[in-house]
Amino acid sequence: MPESTIPTILIDDLRRMNPWWEGKPLPRLPDTRRHLVATMRRRLDLGLAPIVVVRGPRQIGKTTAQLHLIDDMLAGGVDPRRIMRVQFDELPSLEDLKQPVLEIVSWYEQAVLRSTLNEAARSDAPAVLMLDEVQNLSRWAEQLKHLVDSSTVQAVVTGSSALRIEHGRDSLAGRINTIDAGVLSLTEIGGFHGLDLGEPYLHDNGVEPLIDHAFWTGLADHGRERSTQRDKAFAWFSQRGGYPLAHKRADVEWGYIADQLNETVIKRVIQHDLRIGEKGRKRDAALLEELFRLCCRYAGQSPDTQTLARELQRVMNANVGGERVKAYMRFLHETLLIRLIDPLEIRLKRGRGSPKICLADHALRASWLQEVVPIDPEGLRAEPDLTPLAGRLAESVTGAVLSTVPQIDLAWFPERSGEPEIDLVMTIGTRRIPIEVKYQRRIDPLGDTEGLRTFMEKAANNAPFALLITQADDEIPALDPRIVAMPLSSLMLLR
Repeated sequence: MPESTIPTILIDDLRRMNPWWEGKPLPRLPDTRRHLVATMRRRLDLGLAPIVVVRGPRQIGKTTAQLHLIDDMLAGGVDPRRIMRVQFDELPSLEDLKQPVLEIVSWYEQAVLRSTLNEAARSDAPAVLMLDEVQNLSRWAEQLKHLVDSSTVQAVVTGSSALRIEHGRDSLAGRINTIDAGVLSLTEIGGFHGLDLGEPYLHDNGVEPLIDHAFWTGLADHGRERSTQRDKAFAWFSQRGGYPLAHKRADVEWGYIADQLNETVIKRVIQHDLRIGEKGRKRDAALLEELFRLCCRYAGQSPDTQTLARELQRVMNANVGGERVKAYMRFLHETLLIRLIDPLEIRLKRGRGSPKICLADHALRASWLQEVVPIDPEGLRAEPDLTPLAGRLAESVTGAVLSTVPQIDLAWFPERSGEPEIDLVMTIGTRRIPIEVKYQRRIDPLGDTEGLRTFMEKAANNAPFALLITQADDEIPALDPRIVAMPLSSLMLLR
């Protein structure tokens, strides 16, 4: 395809996005990088699938991680012409192209690579495509499928909409390897503030360690050994959450950071992603804003649909039905602003209860409600009346952290006849690991572990051990040896 067959303005945009083609530098990048960069590189090097998909909420650093990866590849001697990056949400000039992915790649082969993708691969110089927010294009998955089925090429696809990515999963079955990215981990937050907490405790090589009791006691010891650094990083997380901006600009007052999060994360989802859905369906932005406000209020809890509908009716003075609330809740889940944790199903019986709401980051609650709630022990000692609310946020944080661990099913266990509620349950293969969050100054070794012990004692649950998440190390008394206790700050060293 000759270069002139795609718009000149698009060619200019592509060259601007790929300055390394002409020996020019990348944009200035932060010195601190996310663990995500190394994870993406490992998945590319393994080559188990031609497409690596990275999905996560807006503004968590997916684009920056992509640029860090490109910078590493160039520093390692990769020919600049072998790397093409396209940020699809910044290219209005795509509108006239019927198959933008394929047409851009065809131009790239002719104008930059100077060979077909297959010829480059046969010369041991395969191309790598970095496609940012490609899922916003219509029929993107079909184009990528055709591309990887007909050519030897690797692609890294980053996106903030689980909805669009999931819609493409069927077309790309067997061709993708997915990475779920959350906000900054505690080790990454430490890096922004000069605190060395090392690498994530869970390595990027499978989840088999998670069914080993010794792995979790090791994580608890790992956190305790780094308690000084860990607690300082956790205090930063408590104050400012896990978005990179909040720590990259630690010199900026929280109020300004909050305004920026509202503008670039929450409102961006509501105003932009709201338009992406089933064609012909009208979505109400005001209703979505108010529903997200309720999600912030109910973080770490599982309100039923009718409760949410009644509160929306009262606040908005409008008739809002339960089915509409369900659809909008799933929409918020699919945009990754929240994680909905479904009730556990055991013995083919559908669990009673509603999904539990876990926010992508507790800082979104602080920014949207303009209400900062500390979750670090020192902060709570200064404001002890906020402890019950902090406990619910700690449960939300626990759910959000575990939701990004691959290959586990995360649920919660509603109270049933003779069986207490369990905050969260991890299912790995045939094993179930119950988790309770007891975010208080003192732990009752019997009363606070009754639910965990009851769950473990039922043979059908196949629970070899349990986890108890607390505020701090010094709160943990002697417990049933099957129960591994650790502070939330140590659990956050997992990833």
